[in-house]
Amino acid sequence: MADISIPGVSDKYKTNDYIEALMKKERLPLTREQESLDRYKDQRNAWNGLNQKMSSLRTNTKTLYSFENPFNNKLASSTEENAITATAGREAAYGSIKIDVIKPATADRFLSGDLEKDFTIPQGKYTFQVNEKTITFNWKGGKLADFVNSLNKRGVNTVKASIVGVSNDKQSLLIESLKTGDGNNLIFKDDALTFAINHGMIQKTKADLQEFATQSAELASPELEFPVPSVEQNGMPEFTNRQIEWDEEEKRYIMPPRSGFEVEVPEEFTAEQNNVIEFNYYTFEVEDITEELNRLRTTRPELDGAGQATYEDVTVLNELSETSLPPVPAEPLTPIEGRADFYVRDSNGKETLIETKDLTPDPETGDKTVRVYVKDHSDIKSIVARNRNTGEAVAVTTFSVYDAKKNLGYEPVHPVSKAGDAVIKYEGITVNRPTNKIDDVVPHVTLNVTNKTEKTATIEIKPDKESAKDALIAFVGTYNQCIAEMNILSDNKPEIISELDYLTDDEQESARKRLGMFQGDFSISNGKSTMQSIVAGSYRWSESADITMLNQIGISTRATGASGGYSASQMRGYLEINEKKLDESLESNLDQIKNIFGFDSDGDLIVDSGIGYSLDKQLTSWVQNGGIIANKNATINGRIKASEQKITKLENQIDRKEAQLRNKYGQMEGTLNSLNSQSNTISNFTNSGKQQ
Repeated sequence: MADISIPGVSDKYKTNDYIEALMKKERLPLTREQESLDRYKDQRNAWNGLNQKMSSLRTNTKTLYSFENPFNNKLASSTEENAITATAGREAAYGSIKIDVIKPATADRFLSGDLEKDFTIPQGKYTFQVNEKTITFNWKGGKLADFVNSLNKRGVNTVKASIVGVSNDKQSLLIESLKTGDGNNLIFKDDALTFAINHGMIQKTKADLQEFATQSAELASPELEFPVPSVEQNGMPEFTNRQIEWDEEEKRYIMPPRSGFEVEVPEEFTAEQNNVIEFNYYTFEVEDITEELNRLRTTRPELDGAGQATYEDVTVLNELSETSLPPVPAEPLTPIEGRADFYVRDSNGKETLIETKDLTPDPETGDKTVRVYVKDHSDIKSIVARNRNTGEAVAVTTFSVYDAKKNLGYEPVHPVSKAGDAVIKYEGITVNRPTNKIDDVVPHVTLNVTNKTEKTATIEIKPDKESAKDALIAFVGTYNQCIAEMNILSDNKPEIISELDYLTDDEQESARKRLGMFQGDFSISNGKSTMQSIVAGSYRWSESADITMLNQIGISTRATGASGGYSASQMRGYLEINEKKLDESLESNLDQIKNIFGFDSDGDLIVDSGIGYSLDKQLTSWVQNGGIIANKNATINGRIKASEQKITKLENQIDRKEAQLRNKYGQMEGTLNSLNSQSNTISNFTNSGKQQ
């Protein structure tokens, strides 16, 4: 069977080779344009690389003459660094300062008593206050460690808690204020106060407390209520103080069911708005009086007969007695419980209920602590107590008064430290400050107090020569990198790269691709020459100036002092540093070095001359928007855009040309196949005739 030949698909006549040979020639303009596009992109990357190095140099240059220049940096040293250190500002005066630390500022740090390892914090509302900052959260109850984590999450920069291991089976809770100073006392409120008292963290400051109602004679029966609360029932006994007794062992007044009292608050206590009146109470079960009250109400006396009188035959019957007893009540009295009520009574006789239902009882004693703030009841006259319960007695302490603002009413039991101001002596003058960071005593100097000084500390303020040296070294480094890049781009000598021994292999390979890329562009050569002239120039900032040039402080193209003539490397404009000479210059001429980088030449208080100023101005012309590099890139970007458009056009032309060639060669193959077919037919016909 003869081979099947499909024009344009099979390659019987090697037409693909002919087409490819023809298209190779057609693609030459496209290949050249693609190479041009790659070259333009490489040039743009090269300009961007130079821009980056110039920008880095410009940044380091501005640092040397701007307001934040390192020549104005100051160092502060202390002879008693364990007690006090200092930080000097740029405007601090040179010299020494004498400081005595009497005591550092401290914060309240309170430790609890011993707690079991499995101790849990009871549920409640926990509030901690330091000055005007208050931390409050509702705790559901749980492990001590979880409570500590919860408090620390909320108390950032205000309150901190931690657990201190006391022994193998005991631990303590440490709660501390994070703010020092007399005015930053750590205050416990709500259930935090109850917890702190019950677990030996704080206790009432006895010396600061004043008491009243210390004798039964001060207790009077309360006035009748109007209106009568709905909880009351007709027939219940009135509230009186007759059965209230003083329990010497408990140091409390015992109020039996249905008793009450009113105690006047002395005017001396109500006159101070910061005063707090405080008392504790708890209830305990006794025999309920309701049944006895009902029995008395329903019982009627049994009267004997009226009797008679007989004299001889005459008998006189007595008239029956008449009684006016009330009728038997229709409804019996019911027990009342959970109603030990306390009121604030004002001078007009108005009573205000003191809310106690949300107070958390002490887990050990069952006490509830009631606090009445005088500032909330400016017209307070007395405290009224009514035990409405029928089966519970109430045990009430005497009443304490303290100044909440002045004394807080409590003192730590196990203080690690107490809130206090820092006290120092500056040149013999005693100074108090609430923090250990004191920045308003010595001008432009911050004192950092940590401990009491054993002897007078001497704080010395001196120039920070190391930061100035580091800035100069950074300047020289970025300057040389910039010059190196300009050399690579403007010259094609391979030794330019080999001299840069700090380059990695990859960086050297990349540099070889850029070598001499802009050899014909004189802007780079001119820019390099200008920069070299600037750093080699003389800047006489004053008639009395001794330092006017970089080479005077050990920075020049031949600073290392090598013997003989200049080397090829030195001729390329790289700066060198003579470190010994630089150190000597910084030690003795720091201000003069600062001035050669930037100074005011015309008295308008604006820097307008100097190495830093001039070099910054030159570099700005290169790297700013609309500068030399931006214009170079704008031109290249235009070429890239035109090249990309040309490539697109050439690719379309080549595609059309290739399609035309394949169509023509396909037709040719079809014609050849047809001729071959006809030839084969004729040959077959001739051969068959001969056989016949």
